[in-house]
Amino acid sequence: MFDRDLPPEQLIPFARELDGTVVGDLWVVEDLGWTGGVSAAATALAVTSRLRVGIGITPAPLRNPMLLAMELGNLSRLHPGRLAAGVGHGVPGWMRQVGAAVPSPLSLLEETITSVRALLRGETVTLDGRSVRLDGVSLVHPPAEPPPVLAGVKGPRSLALSGRVAQGTILPEGVGPEQLPGIRARIGGGAGHELVVFTYLHIGDDAAGTTGQAVAGQAEFLGVPPEDVVMAAGTPEQAAAQVKSLWAAGADTVAVRPLGSGPLRHVHALLSAL
Repeated sequence: MFDRDLPPEQLIPFARELDGTVVGDLWVVEDLGWTGGVSAAATALAVTSRLRVGIGITPAPLRNPMLLAMELGNLSRLHPGRLAAGVGHGVPGWMRQVGAAVPSPLSLLEETITSVRALLRGETVTLDGRSVRLDGVSLVHPPAEPPPVLAGVKGPRSLALSGRVAQGTILPEGVGPEQLPGIRARIGGGAGHELVVFTYLHIGDDAAGTTGQAVAGQAEFLGVPPEDVVMAAGTPEQAAAQVKSLWAAGADTVAVRPLGSGPLRHVHALLSAL
């Protein structure tokens, strides 16, 4: 993952260097005030030739489904098979800050994902839903290979929603391997439902000092003590063991989020150990 605190202009060399490694995915962020996910994904796709680029995560309250489908469809036409699109509820406090809070986040997310997927398949969509209203709209240039649409969620009802309507689920940083079997059970979904797990990465003996602020904020977001926020940290071998434990517990994709200066240093150390 290209961390949100890095200057946006560093994305280009970051993406190009990763394109020359065995890394499969590069994930970009959409967080209020930091950076836009679609423009970041477009940039990363344009300067690479191999990586799948994931958007993690567009907030449904800020994205009209038709406009989102237009953006995703355009990227998929330009870069076939190399996009993964994450959509979520949006952080409630942030949504209130910009006047985008909705009465039913669950309904909005379900109707957004359902309609976006239909539009990307080339269908004409009419929907008079609780939160989304579309009247006979379709894409003029639908992609031949629609990108997977994943739900970035964490609560039980939202996980079940993801299993019903999305092609994958994105779990936030801090979720540990012992939680994954229960989460998989809540999601349900078919055999092709991709489980993506974000996890912090820091190589070195100064992990606690470097990652403390991020871990504290994520602990509050998850509603757990800071010591329960799982991350790939310590020596390269310890970080690699944590990534492997997530795979073994059922994660299809582990997206590491390097913290601290020189993020690629942490990535290369992890890859060497893996």
